[in-house]
Amino acid sequence: MLYLDCMNILLGIIIGLIILMLLVVAHEFGHFIMARKNGVRVLEFGIGFPPRAIAWVRNPSWQKGKKGVKKWVRLPKSEWNKPQKHMVFSLNWLPIGGFCSMDGESDSDTRQGTFGATSFWSKTKILFGGVLMNWLVAAIVLTILAFTGMPQFIEHQFYLGNDAEIIGDGVTVVDVIENSPAKQAGFQKGDQIVKVEDITIMYPTDVTSYGQAHAGETVRYTVKNHETERELSAKLNPEDSEYSLGVSMSYGQTFIRSTWSAPIVGLGTTIQLTGETFRGLGDMVWNLISGAVRQFSSDSVVREAGQTAISAAGDAVSGPIGIIGIIFPAFASSGVSNLAFLAAIISISLACMNVLPIPALDGGRWLLIAFYKLRRKPLTKETEERIVSRAFMILIMLIIFISILDITRFF
Repeated sequence: MLYLDCMNILLGIIIGLIILMLLVVAHEFGHFIMARKNGVRVLEFGIGFPPRAIAWVRNPSWQKGKKGVKKWVRLPKSEWNKPQKHMVFSLNWLPIGGFCSMDGESDSDTRQGTFGATSFWSKTKILFGGVLMNWLVAAIVLTILAFTGMPQFIEHQFYLGNDAEIIGDGVTVVDVIENSPAKQAGFQKGDQIVKVEDITIMYPTDVTSYGQAHAGETVRYTVKNHETERELSAKLNPEDSEYSLGVSMSYGQTFIRSTWSAPIVGLGTTIQLTGETFRGLGDMVWNLISGAVRQFSSDSVVREAGQTAISAAGDAVSGPIGIIGIIFPAFASSGVSNLAFLAAIISISLACMNVLPIPALDGGRWLLIAFYKLRRKPLTKETEERIVSRAFMILIMLIIFISILDITRFF
């Protein structure tokens, strides 16, 4: 048993590394596409991080067959440290991402074909190309899942009711209280609550919320047991009663399969998860700031509440070790659909993180360029490197701190 557990963890770590690398490569590919479309020379596009394992260069002078066809040629090791006239594509030994190296990445560079020489609008498209690519990847994955069966992980997850086939156990009755409205209506242990009136039930809270909102009324329920559906009518208890219906419920994972609406569901779920991600980031920052401020209070109760808020902020975030060592192994054993859904969530998280105003990230770098443009002052290479490098160091320190928290969770 221990051997199998270790193998599952190892398999999850390997899958996690591969998925994270592919998502980062997709992000960098977004930068690559926008750079090429806006006339910026790409020096190297790499999968993985150095040291380099193998590389190719696109050399127009080496042609084969039809005239004008450009050929990719293996780049010998003796040429690795020499500047190349054309773009290099490389595979590298560290499977933790990828990179797109552009010519003249400083905003102050004025040479033709460099990032710095392009217009502000071109810089905007290049910097946010990776973000858009991560959102596109998430939308495609979620669209495929909508066709095959979308796992339901958040309450009121987006779907179109008139094009939805619900698969799974859903909300199941585990106990019926004696002399309750449910008992009198004929509810049985093991019944799956499919609908309340004409509302499709996805979560136990759907049942309780509807019951509380319609206390004292007669409500029609559609339940299923052993593939047999039946309708039950229950007169709910008054509003001030201990319970309205009188059932205990459990929740088994539900999948929703769509047909013509799958692209809409994929896009809608991407937008919904993006909103949830930003809301989670906002809650985390608020808990961290408010918790830190409360530590200066003379009231022990306030300080304790602050410590709880800080702990909640720590629990809400996970770094590379937590994602690869804990989250992926857990999801890898729960099926391909759940694993694909997790990949879509991480892709969305990468997009959301990179639009934040942190100079070491795409959004912060764009904000820095925009700030100096509004001031009508040049952003020198030295100033840009100083600001970005300091922000990068802070980001690295934060990642190390989060990784330490992940390690304590792991053990």
